[in-house]
Amino acid sequence: MKVAIIGGGNIGTLMAAELSSAGYEIAVYTSKPHLWSKEIEVYDAENTLLLKSHISMATDDLSTAVTGAEYVFVTVPAQLFGSTSEKLLPHLQKGTKLGIIPGSGGAEFAFLNLIEKGCILFGFQRVHCISRIKEYGKSVYSLGRKNELKLASIPKASVDSICEEIEHMFGIKTSPLKNYLSVTLTPSNPILHTTRLYSMFKDYNADISYDKNTLFYEEWDDTSSDMLLACDDELKMLCDTIPVELDEVVSLRKHYESADSQKLTEKLKSIKAFRGILSPMKKCGDKFKPDFSSRYFVSDFSYGLKIIKDIAGLFSVETPNIDIVWKWYDSIQEKENQDHFVLKCSKEEFLNLYEI
Repeated sequence: MKVAIIGGGNIGTLMAAELSSAGYEIAVYTSKPHLWSKEIEVYDAENTLLLKSHISMATDDLSTAVTGAEYVFVTVPAQLFGSTSEKLLPHLQKGTKLGIIPGSGGAEFAFLNLIEKGCILFGFQRVHCISRIKEYGKSVYSLGRKNELKLASIPKASVDSICEEIEHMFGIKTSPLKNYLSVTLTPSNPILHTTRLYSMFKDYNADISYDKNTLFYEEWDDTSSDMLLACDDELKMLCDTIPVELDEVVSLRKHYESADSQKLTEKLKSIKAFRGILSPMKKCGDKFKPDFSSRYFVSDFSYGLKIIKDIAGLFSVETPNIDIVWKWYDSIQEKENQDHFVLKCSKEEFLNLYEI
């Protein structure tokens, strides 16, 4: 089976290596095919080589990458979903399975044109593994594979067969979710990253710089946990209000088994797969400043937290802490001239999308 992977970043590289090793014909669509080797190596956190695999091609020709592919996995940041959807529209056929990894970021809205064409959209609730590039186009780290995957599809009737095929592809137990909204509202990066960044940089201005790049998780603090849990609770209230079955949206309190801020801080600082992850900052001389072009900012605020805020507005659910975090970022975003998600549908149209 031919599988196309759109995007040659962390997760795209790992998926290319794993699936080619499992015997699939892999085509990677990337803007830098000249930097790719056909042999991809996967290492663990201790730099032990786990596997070598051979992809079929890396190309910057989208038609070549996706033609004949039964599965197309999109691994680009959420702010690129709209342009990616338009580029894919002429090339994908009815019945093509279009997977968004992870599936949040408003994918069901950005790829609606392909759903209407007859493609089957599905999304992972969370990535199957934390990954980091070792050498671009050549090697990647696999840092903690999940024991179980959960995914949803539009149309819903396709979810069981896709789960069966994904389980075979990745060798990970894969379970169906009741609806795609359970992916969209999963409080992963849109809550986790945004509340941490707000807590770190809420007092930032152009005259401020930092002596070092802070470790994102290992230097996590209770202030970040306070805001994270407050926003997580508001999201839970939203899920309880929307007339869609959303019991599969697991709160971060439950996901990290942390009832209070102190326990959550200890938990996040201790997760092995999170070790060594730096904050989205850039070096300016011998100092550091926030890197507002990072996907931690652009994707997780503009196409993560903003979606939650808009859905809350649609259902008249008050989210004061989510609003505080968004308004802080929105003031920065205006200076950076960045786009953001805008929900453009009625409540009826919104609910109908998850019944297809």
